[in-house]
Amino acid sequence: MARAGLTPERLTLAGAELADEVGLDQVTVSALARRFDVKVASLYSHLKNSQDLKTRIALFALEELADRVAAALAGRAGKDALAAFGDAYRDYAREYPGRYAAAQLRLDTETAAASAGVRHARMTRAILRGYDLTEPDQTHAVRMLGSVFHGYVSLEMAGGFSHTAVDSQQSWEWTLDSLDALLRSQASS
Repeated sequence: MARAGLTPERLTLAGAELADEVGLDQVTVSALARRFDVKVASLYSHLKNSQDLKTRIALFALEELADRVAAALAGRAGKDALAAFGDAYRDYAREYPGRYAAAQLRLDTETAAASAGVRHARMTRAILRGYDLTEPDQTHAVRMLGSVFHGYVSLEMAGGFSHTAVDSQQSWEWTLDSLDALLRSQASS
């Protein structure tokens, strides 16, 4: 394939697709050059290095996931919103495992502040408003939800729940019910 048409956006999308196929750890500028059948040097006018590529994939994934979650949350409140948020998060991770891994990358403070990660936090806090939590409980709840969703998804994707006859979906629904009950019990009086 000719170099014409290569842009940072096109390379980021191709990098994200590659991450989903082979894992984020295997994504490099060299692997991307092979995908486009170009010399590595030709990509350096668009990308600084492999870490820059992974950061771009992380930002892309955070934006894509935020858009999905926002669409899932539209018009929902309470437990319905909590379940929609969790389901969108889980579905994204299952559909795009490499992008999901990229979304977990540690970003520098300035990059993180300008990323869609801020939208994720705002959406989580919007869900929690339905539970009438005040600070510091709201911050604790944001951290808890992120930890539970990420932990569940990571264990499930690694095959951690495949050793019992209980269906993972049943456990997921039980987890969402339990989170809802806990959050309701913590509501301000």
